[in-house]
Amino acid sequence: MELLLNPFRGNGLDHPALVDIPRPAEDPSGVLALLSRCPEAGETPMVSAPDLAHAAGVGALWVKDERGRMGLGSFKALGAAHVIAREAQQGLARGRTYVTASAGNHGLSVAAGARAFGATARVYIARTVPESFEATLRAQGADVRREGADYEASMAAAARAAEEEGLELLSDSSWPGYVTRPHVLMEGYLALMAEAAQQLPGAPTHVFLQAGVGGLAGAAAAFVRAHWGAGPKICVVEPDYAPALAGSIAAGAPVAAEGPVSIMGRLDCKEPSLIALKGLAQDADGFLTITEAEAARGAARAAGAGLASTPSGAAGIAGLLALAGQGAVLDLGPASRVLVILSEMAEAPA
Repeated sequence: MELLLNPFRGNGLDHPALVDIPRPAEDPSGVLALLSRCPEAGETPMVSAPDLAHAAGVGALWVKDERGRMGLGSFKALGAAHVIAREAQQGLARGRTYVTASAGNHGLSVAAGARAFGATARVYIARTVPESFEATLRAQGADVRREGADYEASMAAAARAAEEEGLELLSDSSWPGYVTRPHVLMEGYLALMAEAAQQLPGAPTHVFLQAGVGGLAGAAAAFVRAHWGAGPKICVVEPDYAPALAGSIAAGAPVAAEGPVSIMGRLDCKEPSLIALKGLAQDADGFLTITEAEAARGAARAAGAGLASTPSGAAGIAGLLALAGQGAVLDLGPASRVLVILSEMAEAPA
């Protein structure tokens, strides 16, 4: 476990690569209005976890449980499907083929959105993605193709297909020249934070947010600042095998991380979304990288508390537990009220 305090907090990262990149959206009203017309939409629960709070040495731990989101088992249901729904409102989705790369859950959202609005989905996955995720993607109607050893390689394959075949690229990351769809995608995640604000008994003192490319963390942090102001301490949790955001903050510039494959597969992304990086550089207080062992222990402790997930889905909990007894630098203690997001369901046994 390694904690990096954010030197850019409140001011943001001034770098040429971020000048034309928008900050994450912070107003959930548009996505909530759209969800109100979706028959599959419904609030996910907020769960108190007193045993985990005790283990972490904090006063209260609140878990936003996204495992049942719209029947897709992950917060990602709010992302790509939101983009396709927006384009369907404009009469643009039907008949299109949306292409993306995914470690599983983002692809599910693309597939579900495409099926709902008369489009088709092609999802590129790396060779390391479990067969169970491939089967689930196919069950949602996706054309699944394996390409490359990691997410970055499958993303490159999706981008090539979009350019060569005239398909609609729908990535959950962003880079120069590609910001519109990922910005709308991240806006979808504001729905879960709007629900959380209504469900919590009061403002949290701390929010722990797991990150891959950073879409969820960037959107959630933007909401926290807009809704609760500067008070809550925001800590971003990444695998130490893929510190895309922490590495960029340390370098003062967007950088690609290097490392082996992580058990936190959905967080194993070596390059940050520039939208997320721009927002988190201003909004986050700290960037915490956790080891494989810490991630596994955190997921096991969460499961023991009735919150079974994957090491990716429980990474926020794992990060909080890894800081137990060492959290003074973030003002963690017995009076702290912590919010985390349990972002996906546990994987079915092989």
